[in-house]
Amino acid sequence: MLVKEAYEDSFRFEESTLAHYIYHLLTEQKISLEDDMSILNAVQADNRKVAELIRKNVLGINKVRVYSLKMNKKDFFFIFASSPQEAIQFFTETFQQSPLNCHEYPLEFEFVRGKEVVTFQEMRKDFESFPAVAGRFEKVGGSVGRK
Repeated sequence: MLVKEAYEDSFRFEESTLAHYIYHLLTEQKISLEDDMSILNAVQADNRKVAELIRKNVLGINKVRVYSLKMNKKDFFFIFASSPQEAIQFFTETFQQSPLNCHEYPLEFEFVRGKEVVTFQEMRKDFESFPAVAGRFEKVGGSVGRK
């Protein structure tokens, strides 16, 4: 795999540490995008500079996760947010009540939407800003159905 591909993947999967590490090495001209990824084992980065880049988030990477927040016995909402605290705050402001619980779901979780099977990772592309409500779900008997 080339550095370029790993760099692109680090943005796609919101891997801030790797993205900032590669960015630092590129700006220091210690590597190029056309190098093989194995070069990362051979070059030395300034870890203090990388930590500072991450702290300042110069690349603007904010990992978005998905959380299930329960409204009552049968209704719950999936919310895209960067943390459980952000999801709870957004839920409370949006619905004027506190959720009964908050659980993180994997972005790779699959569910049926209309006639297709999608993941939250795919669905996330439909949103431009976060936090955001991904959908409302209703527990029916022992199963879950999307509304």
